[in-house]
Parts: sequence; structure tokens; C-alpha cells
Amino acid sequence: MLPASSANQKELTVVFSHDLHSYIDTREYKSDGKTVEVGGFAKIKTIIDDVKANSKNTLVVDGGDFSMGTLFQTVFSEAAIELRMLGQLGYDAITFGNHEFDYSSQGLAKMLTVAKKSNDPLPEIVSTNIDWNNSSDEHAIDLKKAMDNYGVNDYTIVTKGNVKIAIFGGMGIDSIACAPNSGVSWKDFIETAKETVSKIEKEENPDIIVCLSHSGISDDSKKSEDELLAKAVPQIDVIISGHTHSTLKEPIVVGKTIIGCCGEYGQNMGKIDLKQNGDGTWDLKDYKLIPVDNKIKADEEFLGKVEEYRTLVDEFLKGYGFENYSQVIANSPYDYPDIRVMNENHVDQALGNLISDSFIYSVKQAEGENYVPVDVALVPVGVVRSNFAKGPITISNAYEVLSLGIGPDGVPGYPLASIYLTGKELKTTAEVDASITSLMSAAQLYCSGLQYTFNPNRIILNRVTDVKLKTEKGELKQLEDDKLYRVVGDLYSAQMLGAVMEQSKGILSIIPKDAKGNPIKDFNKIVIYDQKGSEVKAWYAFASYLQSFDEVDGVPTIPAKYSKAENRKVVDDSKNIIKLVKNPNKIFFAVLAVVILFIAIVTVVVVFIVKKVKTKKKKND
Repeated sequence: MLPASSANQKELTVVFSHDLHSYIDTREYKSDGKTVEVGGFAKIKTIIDDVKANSKNTLVVDGGDFSMGTLFQTVFSEAAIELRMLGQLGYDAITFGNHEFDYSSQGLAKMLTVAKKSNDPLPEIVSTNIDWNNSSDEHAIDLKKAMDNYGVNDYTIVTKGNVKIAIFGGMGIDSIACAPNSGVSWKDFIETAKETVSKIEKEENPDIIVCLSHSGISDDSKKSEDELLAKAVPQIDVIISGHTHSTLKEPIVVGKTIIGCCGEYGQNMGKIDLKQNGDGTWDLKDYKLIPVDNKIKADEEFLGKVEEYRTLVDEFLKGYGFENYSQVIANSPYDYPDIRVMNENHVDQALGNLISDSFIYSVKQAEGENYVPVDVALVPVGVVRSNFAKGPITISNAYEVLSLGIGPDGVPGYPLASIYLTGKELKTTAEVDASITSLMSAAQLYCSGLQYTFNPNRIILNRVTDVKLKTEKGELKQLEDDKLYRVVGDLYSAQMLGAVMEQSKGILSIIPKDAKGNPIKDFNKIVIYDQKGSEVKAWYAFASYLQSFDEVDGVPTIPAKYSKAENRKVVDDSKNIIKLVKNPNKIFFAVLAVVILFIAIVTVVVVFIVKKVKTKKKKND
């Protein structure tokens, strides 16, 4: 980086966001027990304009996942609303997150092409670690052409006043793992970051290097990818850290690298004020989060743009029989917990139960006289994207709860899918929830049709102590190990269940099957359709269930059954030695064998050393 003379010290303000997730309109969101406003692009416009008016040199950037989360995403491929509006807001550069690939490489290619054809200003896009040479998906070529046409590069150079800024970006390990439909292969981000920074320094000689990283931070130093990035590539001056939806009231500083996070859904905008030293390094003058709340006046012109785009969403909704974006479809007499609370607490949750029950209800409605009884419905917490507070529930609120993905029909929203598992595999599924959740919170399951107890103090993969089938009449029945049971969930979750065996290196075995017990090879063939031949979308299933409840004052109202958890999964936190070892499975005995072998080896070694010491002592005597 270029050194600065004391007489001409350079300054830069970085305004940033990440994980906006299509929260274009101002929304109410439950967070830490409080209802806050999030998302409003019209208010973000006011903030950006204000910072620019009061700062000499202002850079505006985003760390990825700018799409996928609200009804605005339903026209992602056709209208590229999010990308075009980021350009209109004045963003200089952005990077991709894993959710930009939710509609596959095809959907992303369409979005980039539509955006490029518009007359709107567009932000630069930087993405450095896609491995095109090893991307064999049939649509990867189309995505590469669309990126080239848009002008996506490894890095870009932006000049603000007298400051030359190099900006690059990419996706980290966990983010890549969360993009199974990307259709492309990936290089290690830290290694490509080293190469990219080396090239930037050699060819561009910038004043400052900014990294837009969709990798994230963690309390576990071994998993905090952006902190590891900062240590590995110390030439980076600023890292905008997306993906983990983290909120840092104070930045993380690793060496001379400043890491900033401002939270998800546009709840805050981040602001970093920097001043260059005489040796070319940068000092942090100020770091703060700017809440996007009632104190911020929305930009009137931008409000008009939001309203214009909302009409496109209304057209999508009419295809499902809804009137418009703001239509009230039900009422909730209860507050449901913030998604962070659901992720952080491994317990039964009323919202999870409500969603899982909605899946069974909707399969019944879709199949009619041809309904095949569903034994179990599963919902991983990772697919639950929002909640709602006490009061009216709009169709947009309901959609945001299950907003992920796309189906084989190319229409937004994961469809419901039907698989068959043996009783033994259902027990293993309960064990996945009980044991894997502590390692990966997104694996936590909510269910309809199963009731199980687990003890988090027991040996991992041997924590479930009791599993039973719970019928619609409330009867508890023992699972038969070899019997096939019908299980429904969204398509993504069904595919992930199929990956359990591979991910656990064969320790856990869950093989999704058809009704005849044959392993499923093409998951698109297990999608559930209604009697008109349309995919039953998870979000629509949920919304339909909400509309099915008895009315109170003319509005369908969530019944008291869903006011609290029902102990569908029971946490037995006992440390009683008998409870810790009773009902052992084969994994318990395998671990026990390893422990005994280890003790035996240690004993042999100790005996050998003692004999050696005694022999040596006798010789010395």
C-alpha cells in the first residue's frame, strides 16, 4: 500500500451491509424480545446519502446474501430487483453469498442477464474463488457467460477522492457447503485470497485492500473463518464478514486487519471510519452500527420504487390465490421466538411443531382420496428463516418463515417431498437431532409423529434413550425396526437426510426410499403434487394451514395448542450414572472398546516404563 505523507493523510469511510436477504421493504421483526424494524431499503438510502454528505470519501459495499428471504425474491430471476436496487442505493461493490445460488446456476445467470439489460446503475461484483476449470454442471457455462457479460471479476479498483481502493471477495468453507445447488466447483478461499492480494499489490499498488467475505466469524477460534483469513492474509486492511449473520458492536481486530459485521436483514448498517498513517497502514478512527429504525426517515423517491416492485410480487401471489403482499391470512395470539433463540436452544418449539403439522395437513389436502397416511413430518431449524409476533399474520410473514429454494418446476419455494424410512432409521434421525445439533445447530429437527427423549450428557451418537411413533389420535407406539414409515419434509431436507451416511463416514445410516423400499436415486421424483399437478410448496403448505384454523372475529386464529411446546422431544439433562449408560447402542460399545483399548495401551506403556526404571535402578545399585 502506498505510504502517505503527514501533510496529506488520507481518510476513508466504509458503509457496509451483508445478509440483506431481500428485506427490501420495512418490516417488523422479533429480536431479543423486542419488535424492531428491519430491511427498509428506502431508509438505507437515507443513511447512505447522509454518510456521503458528511464524509469526505465514502465506499459502500455488501458482503453477500443480498437475496432470498422475502416475497421480493420470487422475481429474482425475472426482474433482478435486489441487484438493481443495490445499484440505485449507490453500492460500489458486492460479492455473492451462498443464497444467491439458491435458484441454481441457471437462476443466477438469468438474474445477472436481466440486471445487465436494465438501465439501472449496478454495483461491481467481485468473486475470486469459483473454480471454472472443474465446474462440470451443464449450466456452469451459461453462468460463466452471464458473469463475464455482467463484468464479475476477482477484484475491482475503486477510487474515492484521493484514495485508491482494491476490493475482492469470495465464499468460505461453510458458505460453499450451504450452496449445494450452485452448479460450480470452488477453490479454497484463503488460498485464492493470498493469490489475489499478491496480484493486487504487484499490479495495482492500492492505498487500501478491502475484502468482502461470505465466510463469517465464530466464537470457536478454529471455526472463525474470517479471523483465520485475516491471520493468513495480513495485507487485507478491512474484512466485511457475512454469512453467519453476526452483529459486532465493536470490530474484531486481527493484527492490522479490521473485521466488521452489522447483522442480518438490514437491521443495521455498519460504518467504519479510517485514517491512513505515514507508513501506509490504516488506523481505525470510528466504528459504529447505524440502526435502521423509526428514527430514520425513508427516502420518498425510493419508497415509490419499492411500491413499483411490489406489484410484480402481487402478480406472483395471485397465481396462488392470494390478493397481494399485505393480505392478512391469520392471527396469532402468541409471540414466537426469534430464530436465533431457536438455533441456540436445543428444545421442542411451538413454531417448529406448527410448521411440521402444516406439512401433514397439506399432503392430505393435496392427495385427497388418494392420500397415503403420513407417519412423520420433519423440519430442520435451518430451513426456518423467520418468525412472527403476536397479531395479524400477512402472507408475506408466512412466506418469510419458509422462504428458501426452488422446485423442479422452476418456481420459487422448495416443494414438499415424500420418502420412506425404516423404524431403525427414524431412531437414527432422532439421534442426528440429539447429537449433531451440538456440532451444527442447523441440524436441529422439529417433528410431527415422533416423540423422543435424549440426554445431552451421554456419549455423542448415543444420546437418545427413547423413541416412539405418535399417531394423530395421540397414541404412542413402538417403532418396528424393519417396517417402512412415510416421512414428509421439504425437498432440500429430504436430500440432506440422504447425505447423513456420507457425512458421518458410514457411522449413521439413513437411506431415503420409495414406498417399495428401493433407495431413491432421483429426488425430483419424490416431489408431492396437488390434484391439479402443481408442486406443493412448503411455504404454501404453511400458509394454507394457518388459513384452515377456526375464525375469531372473522380471522383464522392459531389455536392454543400452538401457544407452547408439546414435549415432542424431551431433554433429560440428568447426570445420573445409570441414566448415562442405560439402553446403550452399538456406538456406545464401539466408543467403550476404544476407551478400553486406550487404557490397555497406556497400562502396558506404564508397566514397561516402570520395569525399565526398576531394571536401571538395580544396575545402578
